[in-house]
Amino acid sequence: MFNIRTLNKIAKCGTDIFDKEKYTVSDTAENPDAILVRSAKMHDMEMGDKLVAIARAGAGVNNIPLDKCAERGIVVFNTPGANANGVKELAIAGMLLASRDILGGACWVKENKDDPDIAKSVEKNKAQFAGTELRGKTLGIIGLGAIGGPLGNAALNLGMKVLGCDPYISIEAAWHLSENIERVKTREEIFRNSDYITLHTPLVVNDDPNVNTKHMINAETIAMMKDGVIIINFARDTLVDDDAIETALKSGKVRRYVTDFPNEKTAGMEGVIAIPHLGASTEESEDNCAVMAVNELIEYLEKGNIRNSVNYPNAELNTVGTKICILHRNVPAVISEITAILGAANINIENMLNTSRKDYAYTIIDAVGNITDDIADKLRKTENVTGVRVIG
Repeated sequence: MFNIRTLNKIAKCGTDIFDKEKYTVSDTAENPDAILVRSAKMHDMEMGDKLVAIARAGAGVNNIPLDKCAERGIVVFNTPGANANGVKELAIAGMLLASRDILGGACWVKENKDDPDIAKSVEKNKAQFAGTELRGKTLGIIGLGAIGGPLGNAALNLGMKVLGCDPYISIEAAWHLSENIERVKTREEIFRNSDYITLHTPLVVNDDPNVNTKHMINAETIAMMKDGVIIINFARDTLVDDDAIETALKSGKVRRYVTDFPNEKTAGMEGVIAIPHLGASTEESEDNCAVMAVNELIEYLEKGNIRNSVNYPNAELNTVGTKICILHRNVPAVISEITAILGAANINIENMLNTSRKDYAYTIIDAVGNITDDIADKLRKTENVTGVRVIG
């Protein structure tokens, strides 16, 4: 029996997938085998010795201590693409809100609701809320993955010209891009040629300016942009330098900044449309994320397969026999030590899969023989091994 703890409310359509004969699910489970989480902060949370997996029902994992989990052999999953349509639709809404002063106009109507001649007043005052259309404008997209790619396709249907930059685009994502999206090699080309710039990349802190995304929108990059550019951020708060945005809004260099991540500075900033992190806040997105997260946990707990991990490599080996699943650091000689222990115990390796991701690796062994607790313990005590599970 696996014990699953939920740290936030997880959609019932997801938790109902768990087989009740194999799983117990509650928000009070002590020392669980796995955790389901959305936004709860886990950095200071005490993690029990049975915990082997955490599934985030969403894309961002800033609330989870990834390095600590990797060192303890805890696989962290997220649900990329499950909320993509909700974010895409809100990004389109963000462009419309920034182009036409819809919010200002709606607020004006509310403020003047008691005017007996409001219909006439509307005709006199509506000019102050006039805006521009999306059709014919150039949209620059940084990040062409599950959100940026479909957003680009949708923008083409709205009559926009679309530029896209993503040096790490997957083959799967590329297959779904319209041939009319113009791929550019550098962010600078996006900055210089776009009327609208929308961000759909993770936060990457790196000394290489072509890789680093923290404060990619800053005084230097804003200076490259067209006058009156509109910037849309439904990716990460820290992709944008708030001080630089404030200066650019005051000067008119940036016409509007739309963000889904209001903070103490941007919440009241003139020219900012701050949305309270609603990108994935749709019933459909929450359901999709819950279902995907639960299926990831089941696949890992029952079969040892890893899909959509953010701290260990993905790996899948389907067999009908016994699997030995070993999480370890990505350093030389670990595999030879593992196979030596199994060989000495007269355990035959029928098949083996080894994959790595930066500092960590994962090995799945299809084994024939009696895998005793002593053998598993020897594997766990091997230097650089962070976790061992025997399945089957």
